[in-house]
This record gives sequence, C-alpha cells and structure tokens, in this order.
Amino acid sequence: MTSLALNRPGSRRPDGEGSVQVKLDTRFEAGTAKVFAVYGKGGIGKSTTSSNLSAAFSKIGKRVLQIGCDPKHDSTFTLTKKLMPTVIDVLESVEFHSEELRTEDFVFEGYNGVMCVEAGGPPAGTGCGGYVVGQTVKLLKEHRLLEDSDVVIFDVLGDVVCGGFASPLQHAERGIIVTANDFDSIFAMNRIVAAIKAKSQNYAVRLGGVIANRSKATDEIDRYCDATGMQRIAHFPDLDVIRRSRLKKSTIFEMEPSPELEAVQKEYLRLAAALWLGGEPVEAVPMKDREIFDFLGFD
Repeated sequence: MTSLALNRPGSRRPDGEGSVQVKLDTRFEAGTAKVFAVYGKGGIGKSTTSSNLSAAFSKIGKRVLQIGCDPKHDSTFTLTKKLMPTVIDVLESVEFHSEELRTEDFVFEGYNGVMCVEAGGPPAGTGCGGYVVGQTVKLLKEHRLLEDSDVVIFDVLGDVVCGGFASPLQHAERGIIVTANDFDSIFAMNRIVAAIKAKSQNYAVRLGGVIANRSKATDEIDRYCDATGMQRIAHFPDLDVIRRSRLKKSTIFEMEPSPELEAVQKEYLRLAAALWLGGEPVEAVPMKDREIFDFLGFD
C-alpha cells in the first residue's frame, strides 16, 4: 500500500508515516512573503526559469529570496555570475556551529537585488539532501531573512519527490511545475502533481499551475491539463536567446534586446504579476502511471 492510499479522507495520518522521511521543523515564519516551490523533470530548465522569475519579481518592486535546493548548487549563478558557497559548505567550515555564521557567509546579492542562497548537499550516495534543505530553512529563520522578503522561491532538485526533496512543499504556498511538451516531462509532471496533492492534506501548499518551457507547441501539455484540471500559467518557447543567457551567466533581462527576447521578458513580468496577485489554487487530479502512458499514446 502506498503512502497516498493511506491518506484517505477521514483517516488522516501524520505526514510521511509508513515511509522513511526526514522530519523537519515546519515552523516556517515567512511573515507576509509569498512562497513558491518550483519542480519539474531534471534538465527541463527549472533553475533558468526560477532565476528569471526571481528577476521579474524584482523588476515589479518585490524583495526576492531564491533558495537553490540542488546539490549541484547552480540554481542562482545567472543571478550572481558565479557558483556560490553552499550552506553545507559554510556549516562544515564552523563544524556545524551555526551561531558562528553571519548572514553574508551564506546569502549573496544577485541581479537587481535578488538575494540568493544555495543549500548544497552531501556528495552523491553519502547522505540526504533533504536534511540540508531543513538546515537552510533553519538558518534563514534564525537570521530573520524570510521576514525581510516579499517573495521566496525554492528551486528544487529534479522530479525527486522523496521525503527530503519534497520538504519545500511543507513551507510553500504554491507548487509550480515546469515542463516541456513531451512524454517524459509530462509523465514527471503528473507524479509531482500527485506529490503536491498528497502534501496538501497536511500542509498549506496547493498547486499553482504549470509553466510550459523549451517548447514551440503546448498541445500535449494542454491536453493533459484538460484531462486532469491542471492549468498552464505561462509559455516560454525553445529560443536560442534563452539558452545563450545561461551560457553568459545572465538573466534574460540582461541580454541584448530583440523582439523575441522582449516577448519573453513580458511573459515573465506578466507571470510574476499574476503570481503576486494570487488567486484560487489549481484543483487537478493526477492520473495513475498506466493511465498516463495510455493517455500520451505510449504502450
């Protein structure tokens, strides 16, 4: 029996019961900040999307904190122009005596005032990245950084939705999924939808919608949305200028102007404004794995 099946209405069980999960301090005092967790299949462009969205929020006058939750610690380098020291790096440097750390030891200012943090993680195969995410949140609370932000964006590792990497869902107001218009990406999205729905039984997080990325067309994404109740909230096509922005360690707001780039910038600004205004959460019902295989035409 899966953990999803255990969470039946009327028989709610503690989050993570029956599975091996990292239990985190869930007292997340973010004040009035709007908190978003960005998920999606590995390599789909989550970090590029998160950084450009952070830049867009800053462009409409918001104080933004972006938290990279991938051990590769490359979430924020288009904002900071470098790979930053991670939380786990600086904690190790003081033998995990967090009281010895200053804010500037692990928080760095990026493009247009966006504040950037990289959680980092243990070497591959040696520990749980979710623990590091928890320690990062703890540090941010201790230094009152969450209270000083209007928007907090968690950029989360791939489509891994284990107890550790699902931990940002315990703190987020909305879970946003980035996907391309292909089978693997939509399959991953469906599983993330299921994870967010499961977390929403015990936490405040709700689905915020899907961003179509690196895709000329959106027909398969839209077909999935129609079938499940998911909602597409933005579309960023597969443009060379977006790829080049990452190679140049830049956000799209720093690239040479062109008509196609201006259209992408406007879409990010529109998305940031819409997310800031908020609205009703998306009520989607994910498919079973076999269902979505058949639905997408694979057998």
